[in-house]
Parts: sequence; structure tokens; C-alpha cells
Amino acid sequence: MVIDSRKTLEGPSRAPQRAMYKSMGLTDSDLSKPLVAVCSTCNEATPCNIHLGMLASKAKEGVKSSGNTPREFTTIAVSDGIAMGHEGMKSSLISREIIADSIEVMVRAHQYDAIVGISGCDKSLPGTLMAMARLNVPSIFVYGGTILPGNWNGQPVTIQDVYEAVGTYDAGKMSLEDLISLENVACPSAGSCAGMYTANTMASISEALGMSLPGSATPSAESSERQKITYETGKAIGLLIENDIRPKDILVYESFENAIMMANAIGGSTNAILHLLALSREIGIDLDIKDFEYIRRKTPHIANMRPGGNYVMLNLDNIGGIPIIMKSLLEKNILNGDVLTVTGKTIKENLNKFNFQKSKEYLKNHKTEFRNILKTIDSPIHREGTLKILFGNLAPEGAVIKIAGLEQTSFRGKAKVYNSEDAAFEAVSKNEIEAGDVVVIRYEGPKGGPGMREMLAVTAAIVGQGLGQKVAMITDGRFSGATRGFMIGHVTPEAMVGGPISIVKNGDEIEINLINETVDLKITKRELKKRLEKLKGIKIKYHTGALAKYATLVQSASDGAITTPIRKYMKKTLS
Repeated sequence: MVIDSRKTLEGPSRAPQRAMYKSMGLTDSDLSKPLVAVCSTCNEATPCNIHLGMLASKAKEGVKSSGNTPREFTTIAVSDGIAMGHEGMKSSLISREIIADSIEVMVRAHQYDAIVGISGCDKSLPGTLMAMARLNVPSIFVYGGTILPGNWNGQPVTIQDVYEAVGTYDAGKMSLEDLISLENVACPSAGSCAGMYTANTMASISEALGMSLPGSATPSAESSERQKITYETGKAIGLLIENDIRPKDILVYESFENAIMMANAIGGSTNAILHLLALSREIGIDLDIKDFEYIRRKTPHIANMRPGGNYVMLNLDNIGGIPIIMKSLLEKNILNGDVLTVTGKTIKENLNKFNFQKSKEYLKNHKTEFRNILKTIDSPIHREGTLKILFGNLAPEGAVIKIAGLEQTSFRGKAKVYNSEDAAFEAVSKNEIEAGDVVVIRYEGPKGGPGMREMLAVTAAIVGQGLGQKVAMITDGRFSGATRGFMIGHVTPEAMVGGPISIVKNGDEIEINLINETVDLKITKRELKKRLEKLKGIKIKYHTGALAKYATLVQSASDGAITTPIRKYMKKTLS
């Protein structure tokens, strides 16, 4: 289906459509130009999105300056931080699909010629990008920006610290007064969570994919630089329309390689794997979960970012942002510089043109801190990237662990099994988890949850109790980008479809080996087969509404947890 606003505006038969546009103040001159959708996820549900209406106004100014006519609309966005730790988190990943679907519906219905997408919270970034890929009209993405870190007792803090403080409080190591005083200062402004959590990870990836302007990922949400970037993004859509540059021209296999490299170089969120798999399905690239592992192995981890490291997005912006990381990777021939971007130029051309004066000045005046934030390729934090894919008899189709900040490469312990996140959190709150345990949380996968909940409330409470390096966790659910520790998620097949995680019993030994890239239940093949044959599933939890629809359509996490009634099989487009 070719999208073209002329079909809705030209000729005598379209007088009613023109009349409706004119009722909103548009003129014949406005209607003679391409119509550009300026879509944002502005709402009052989350600080990540509350300021996006103002940014949308800046984008519209940019669109007008490029000789085009903007049409603004909004879509939903769920606050992962507010939805975390209760039933509301089931709606988070589902919102990614709703965002993509709603943008698609709006653009198809009104036949808009191009899209400027603005979003701020975790699922709104991939949801917007997925819609752009699906529609394949000239499109450009701009991030809403990061929140500033708070200050508590003279130390920078983020929402991660508050979640971990809950565990510290439950363990009797923190007073209620201190918990509340931390709560009061952790989130001082609008914007997405400050560390290299999911939103900041996906913003960084959007630059590596070539779908955002260079340098657009890191400026803070309420800065003048963020407003300028949003204006320039609106202006840049004119070039894409004029030259008919579309997402399929930009989102090639090599672009996804660059994105995976970026996620590993910055110690990014495990959710990046899920979202890149989903985006690849929308654009028609056959990206496999095994591709993430071979790309990880050739990518050094160089950015010292929270939660595995010490710094936040503001610090990265101070030293030059994502372009300085891309430049480091390109100079060592790790990054592919020949792929096209939304500037109409390649990544290599963008970096050659980019003004690195900010980076040079910071390196000159704050050399020690610069090198604490960003290591060199020759002296990285880790020689290989941080998002490791594991296989084994517990995860025959794969599982994911983020190794940033981990001090050990293996773990063996006895399983404590819970059939929901709620049951596991209750056990943690009662201090029932002990050093050496492997906490197994199942029936929280895409179908089983449904919705594949993030487990930050549980993982942060474990860390807060001082058990972060002493306990492992395995789940068919997800983790927040703020999660750290020996935590394995995205276990596939999930329990709801009879995956091996469904037959683990309390007291079973589980072994995790990061060197061998395995996660195994230490029982015989005969015993495993016997248990699977006797397996009885659990009842479906939702029979109507969005969650029921999602559970019916959603695919495996190893396929991006996409929702589709028809499986598509595609050939990899390798150069």
C-alpha cells in the first residue's frame, strides 16, 4: 500500500476532506505540501513523556521551515517505573505493540507522507521505530531526553537507587526516614531514567541505526540543546521527503549490527535484544538471536555507565555523546561506517562532519574523568560486549544475561521456584532468599504473564539486601535496564508453552557458566524427558481485552515477542 496524502486532498471529490482540514486553520497552500505526522507519546503518566508536547511544537516549527505541513497527534506510553512490581507491568511490553499499531493506523487513515516520531519511555522508543519500519514512509526519530540525576547526601542518585533502597529497608539496614528522603530527590526533572537503562539504551541505538540525527540521544530532556535538536529533526524530514529516503533504505542488516555493537559498547539494557529483534521483523531483516552473540564477541565494552558502572547519560553527554563512541568504534574498523542515515549521508560522513569540540575540551580539561567515563578500545572495561546469550537444557532456544558489573563467571546453586513475580517478591520481602539460591520465576513470559513483566522490584530488593553477587535468578520474564547481578532473563521456550523452565523443582541444582555460555538444570536427560511428559500447564489468566489478545498472538522472546497472526520467513540481507 502506497501512502500519499494527495489521494486524500486532490480533485473535486476530495472537497469534504479539504473542508475538514480548513476547519483546523489550514490553507490551500498548506494542503498543497506534503503532510508530515508529528507523533509524540506526550502524557502525564510518566516524567519521561510529560514535556513531549513542547518538543512536538519545536518539531512542527522545523517541519514548517522545511516547506512541509505538520499534523500532530499523540499515542500512549506506559511508565515502567510506576507499573513496576505489580500487575500493571503486564501492560508494559504490550504497550509497544499498541504504540506501533496506533501510529500505523493514524498514518494509514490520513495518508500522511512522512513521520517525525518523538518518544521518551522504554517501550515508546521501539514502538515508534517499529511503526516507521512497518509503514516505510520517510521517517526520523528523536528522543525526548534523559532526566537529570538527583542528589542525596552529596551523591548522584537515580530511580535504581530507590528500588534497591526498598531491599535495604526490608533488610533492616535503612530507616524509613532515609528511604523517603531518597525518594524525594531521586527524580528531579522531566525525562527518562538517568542511567543506561532501556530508554537511554534505545536512544543510543537509534543513532547507531541511523534513524536519528547525530548527537541527538544524550542531551537532557529540559535542556535548550534538546529543543534545538527537536527543531532540527523536524527540519531534516524535508531532505528525506525530497530524496525519497525511507526506513528500508536505512535499516539494513549492517545497521542492526551497528546497533548491537552500540548496545554492547555502552553496557546497555537486555531489552535492546528484544526490541531489535522486533524491529528487524518489521523491516524484513532476518536477525537471529545467535547473531547477537557473534557481534558481542567482537565489540569491546567501553562506556562506564550505570547500572553496571558509575555514570549516567548526562556524563556521557558532557564528553560528546554517542558520536564519540561511534567514532572510537569506527576508527578500529569495528563499526560499519558505510550505511545510510536520516541525514542522507553515511555514518562515516556524519562523523567526519560532526563537531567534536565539546569532546576535545572535556578531554583537555578533565582527562581523568573523561577516561573514567569512556575507556579506549585498546584498554576497555571488558574485551567483549556485555549482552551475552546463553543456551542449555533450561534455555534450548536461548536466554540473556547482562555481564556488566559481574565479578564472577559461574554460579551453581539450588532452585527456589516461584510461579509468579508476586510470589517471588513476597519471599524476598520476608528475607527467605539466602546466599547460594537460584531464584526461578516462571509463567511470566510473553504468553504466560501475559506481557513478560520486568523483575526490577525483585532484583533490586535482592541487591539491596546485599545478595547481588550471592544469588542468581532465572526467569522467562524480562529485566529492567536498571537490573544488575547474576540475573538471566528471556528464557525460551517459556513455561507457558512447556519450556524446560516449567519442570524445575525446589532444591534442583542449576549451573550457570558464562565461559561456556550455558544454563543447565543438573538432572539426567531421562529425568528431564520424564518431567516434561508429566507436565500439566496452568490456566490462562485473561480471557478478554488487550492482555488476552496479546497472549493469543505473541511469539517467543527469541523472536522479539512480536504479535503477528502470520509467521514471516525472511532471508538475511548480507552485503
